[in-house]
Amino acid sequence: MPVVPSSYRPPLFFRNGHLATIHHGLFRRVHGVSQTRERLTLSDGDFIDLDWSHARQPSTKLVVLLHGLEGDGQRPYITGSAKLFNANGFDTCAVNYRGCSGEPNLKYCSYHSGATADLIEILDHVLESKRYTSIYLNGFSLGGNLALKFLGEGNKLPAEIKGAVAVSVPCNLHSSCKKLLTFENVLYARRFKRHLLAKLWQKQQLFPQLISKQDIKSIKTLKDFDDVYTSKAHNFKDALDYYEQCSSLQFLNAIKIPSLIINAEDDSFLGPECFPHAESDKNPNLYLEVPKYGGHVGFWGKNNITYTEKRALEFFQTI
Repeated sequence: MPVVPSSYRPPLFFRNGHLATIHHGLFRRVHGVSQTRERLTLSDGDFIDLDWSHARQPSTKLVVLLHGLEGDGQRPYITGSAKLFNANGFDTCAVNYRGCSGEPNLKYCSYHSGATADLIEILDHVLESKRYTSIYLNGFSLGGNLALKFLGEGNKLPAEIKGAVAVSVPCNLHSSCKKLLTFENVLYARRFKRHLLAKLWQKQQLFPQLISKQDIKSIKTLKDFDDVYTSKAHNFKDALDYYEQCSSLQFLNAIKIPSLIINAEDDSFLGPECFPHAESDKNPNLYLEVPKYGGHVGFWGKNNITYTEKRALEFFQTI
């Protein structure tokens, strides 16, 4: 499917990618969403917490919301999405990945950009209720990569899964990592690393036989983190092997349900390989929208409803 024209026209302030990213990451607030937490025990004995919110009337439509790196089910881009979907007749299930719901998970492993086995368990759990006839995936950044990888890697998709929207997606993880290590992204990288290392120090206390204090002290960059922890904890050879195996780009041609990717040109987290023009041209189920502005999950909208939240609602309502 050819690239979808974008109608996103933000005010002047939000035409700066960094200002848009920072504003929506640090200053946006969403009120009026009532969430109920459910703890799902996974097959390996670990747990994932799910934050549910519901439409005003009983619904058979559900949107599964997948957050980004070091996010959670209460981030404004998640609660803002939930609020709009709920107001339009969709229930939502906001996933908190392992270790992202406010307390450490039980295993040495945690979450990563390609951990689709956990997503499969979540969807199986949702389907057990037989309540929902239409299920949609809405992923942001890491969560967008996770959703697209799941859809294209050869899993047998339940008939209830109808479509997906992925926002600010690092389709090529190595390309994105290289961008995050550039000078313009130094503040973002430091923030991510600080949060990741805080959790890793907790892991070290719980699993001192698996990682040493010296190992953690050796981590200087986000790639180092993936070399020292992510790859080793999740059975990859090293960071590059992890990036290669888990990048959703290689799976896009195999996606068989309507899926929309929205990646802004001025997203400083995304390298050139993160804009899958060739893949969208070849796959009639894959829609690619590349607004000129938007930063990284920094899309503006009137009445505190972002452009991508409205686009996701429109997309799901028409498929």
